[in-house]
Amino acid sequence: MNPNERLSLITRNLEEVVTLDELKAKLETGNQLKGYIGFEPSGLFHIGWLIWAQKMKDLIDAGIKMNLLEATWHAWINDKLGGDLQLIKDAGKYAVDVLETFGVDMSKVDVVDAETLVNDKDYWKLVIKISKNTSLARMKRAMTIMGRKSEEAEIDTSKLIYPAMQVADIYYMDLDIALGGTDQRKAHMLARDLSEKMGTKKVISLHTPLLVGLQGGERMTVSGDEEDYMSSIKMSKSKPENAIFINDSPDAVESKIMAAYCPRGVVENNPILQINKFIIFPRFNSLKIEREQKYGGDIELTKYEELQMLFVEGKLHPMDLKKATARKLNEIIEPMRQRLNSRTDLQDIVNRITKNITR
Repeated sequence: MNPNERLSLITRNLEEVVTLDELKAKLETGNQLKGYIGFEPSGLFHIGWLIWAQKMKDLIDAGIKMNLLEATWHAWINDKLGGDLQLIKDAGKYAVDVLETFGVDMSKVDVVDAETLVNDKDYWKLVIKISKNTSLARMKRAMTIMGRKSEEAEIDTSKLIYPAMQVADIYYMDLDIALGGTDQRKAHMLARDLSEKMGTKKVISLHTPLLVGLQGGERMTVSGDEEDYMSSIKMSKSKPENAIFINDSPDAVESKIMAAYCPRGVVENNPILQINKFIIFPRFNSLKIEREQKYGGDIELTKYEELQMLFVEGKLHPMDLKKATARKLNEIIEPMRQRLNSRTDLQDIVNRITKNITR
């Protein structure tokens, strides 16, 4: 795979690359690059996570040496799963198992538990140095990476440690690339801005889009705050009616898809179109729409752009699209669902997580 092919694979379906020129220059050196994504083991695995899982696969296929950080201590600080650190660790193991079943080649991934990092005094030295070079105002602004408002630090100052830890993760692992959703942008930018003072690499940031919730037509919150808006529309583990989980039954997946927001011809905040763009087409490169002959008959689309164009032009009915989407999405989920159903240890973790879901 030449540098241009690698670049195309790495950047497909990304919301943002900071910066593209830096990424091109790194790829042209021919050296193996080191990347990572960190995730909070904070609940059941929903299909929104499949976007970054697919991007992990792309990076691995492009020759990037990936690290997967189980951000267990971060989830603990963030009050996930009732603050039960053991359950958080178990949730991390469950998520790694799901990733492997999804098709991520875990033999090419270094799985790192945050427990390993926090046991090293050099890690905490980084956290302190980052904090000493960051204003309180900026640290508070960066708290949105954990889905929290800045004022929450007034009653729990541990929340202020989280952004510094996330930046320290990047420096500690000596990374070239940091992968994350657009909601992680402030931490990545802080890492880049402090790199000269810290004497570290300026990490290249790859940001995936956030999958809109199934009720995608939700509007701006009363406060009008952009971060509130994003948290209100993105797929969330704490809103089961607004998300599809990989342990949902085939009937449940179909029912949720059929009830999802998908106005005729509307692209913005349309979860059905996003599921096709970011999950189905990268996996299969095609989607078959089954229709009665009087409605145009069956059609097989090989590019997402074709699907969107037909939908915008009103030539593809939302119900036909939903049926095809549910069928293909269930095909993706089925291996993961079967694995969960066949393992009592994983079922136990799922049950314990379900009882302890927190915002």
